[in-house]
Amino acid sequence: MEQSNPTRLQELAQFLRTRRARLSPEQAGLPNEGRRRTPGLRRGEVAQLAGVSVDWYTWLEQARDIQVSAQVLNSIASALRLDTDERKHLFLLALQQLPAEPIAADTAVSMTLQTFLDLQGTSPAYVYDQRLNIVAWNRAASLIYGDYEGMSMRERNSVWRTFLSPYVRQLLQEHWEHHARHRLAQFRACYAQAVGDPWWTDLIGELNRESPEFRAWWPRHDVLNGPEGKKINHHPAAGLLVFEQISFRATDAPHLTVTINIPSDEETTAKVRKLLQRM
Repeated sequence: MEQSNPTRLQELAQFLRTRRARLSPEQAGLPNEGRRRTPGLRRGEVAQLAGVSVDWYTWLEQARDIQVSAQVLNSIASALRLDTDERKHLFLLALQQLPAEPIAADTAVSMTLQTFLDLQGTSPAYVYDQRLNIVAWNRAASLIYGDYEGMSMRERNSVWRTFLSPYVRQLLQEHWEHHARHRLAQFRACYAQAVGDPWWTDLIGELNRESPEFRAWWPRHDVLNGPEGKKINHHPAAGLLVFEQISFRATDAPHLTVTINIPSDEETTAKVRKLLQRM
């Protein structure tokens, strides 16, 4: 394993431990030998399922700098029943896939892309970078999700805003936890490309200090890169708003992701239109 970054090794070890802890012997196709002192599979069972030695797998979970092949990573992923996002996350951490894309310094959007956002009208639309910073938006997005123009760069980070903004909690209400867990899993998947980077380390430290939910959920190592689907918002002026979300990469800037929230019914469309007219 071409590995010299101790932070990345620790991230890999912790990820493996959390995936092992969530899997029961029955789920892994092993006989249940009765009650266990700790949840999940034992290291020896994972090693058996993956076809590696117990010592070797133990060293991997101890964050030792050892050699590992793509074939063995696949065996471990299968043994731990990892899904597509988790398998990709494992390979990124172990540096056995293609090199992760570097974090692009230029987050400016083209005039064409900004015009595209503005033309979405009653569909709130925005663009975020590899750090989940909102870097461009249309008027509907600013009126519904907050005045991005008046925010600092830290406040425009969607993870920071999800966990530390009272307005976001008010907007999402009973759906906040689902959104927050999804955003955190997305953030964790992005973090695999920049483990140990000072920007990420500072933000993670701040969130750990300020948010009890982040502090509780971050060690779970959940990863996800899928769409969020339906978005239900409770806007203080417009009331209940329901959207269907679609996201895609910008072809002229592949490090940027475009998200559009399309009103799911005529009532939401009318409410957003009225909001745009009076504000």
